[in-house]
Amino acid sequence: MSFMTYILIGAALTGVAVIAKSRYMSFWAQKSEDYADGPVFDIRERFNGPIACEGVIYGPTGKVSSRFVADFDASWNGNVGTMKEKFHYDSGQVQHREWTLTLGNDGRIKAEAPDVVGTGTGAQKGSAVLLNYRIKLTEEAGGHALDVTDWMYLMSNGSIMNRSQFRKFGIKVAELVATMRPIDKAYAGE
Repeated sequence: MSFMTYILIGAALTGVAVIAKSRYMSFWAQKSEDYADGPVFDIRERFNGPIACEGVIYGPTGKVSSRFVADFDASWNGNVGTMKEKFHYDSGQVQHREWTLTLGNDGRIKAEAPDVVGTGTGAQKGSAVLLNYRIKLTEEAGGHALDVTDWMYLMSNGSIMNRSQFRKFGIKVAELVATMRPIDKAYAGE
């Protein structure tokens, strides 16, 4: 074999390894069907009423770039829900977002918000919820549009673990890890 043949074979094997890693050994390796068994994560039940959230955002180097606490309030009218979010970042910045979530009878989800480009899509299946959407950052944050994949997992105590990745041109630029839990009405002062 010629030297060029060895280079082509090496490049092909590298490409196959990268594809195999992304499909079987990474964040993208998950599919909704992987979580079909187990407790049912019904977003109408779990995203209903006041919710407390705490999390961190990792920058492109893997270091924590921001911490936040947030208050959510969600309500439903049939299969259409509204979730209002108020984030308090460690920088002192406060951010508001209001989602409109539409749940189909098949478990598919449509998600809309003012800073989401188009309509996000996803599904609830078993103990997990997947959402994919494109978010437009504020001008202070650069104004970029990022592709987001949110995976939310129902825990045995009713809390939700959220892991999100943010990508630009397919390259991961940030990751978020957060917990969400319902606020007991007595605790919320009601």
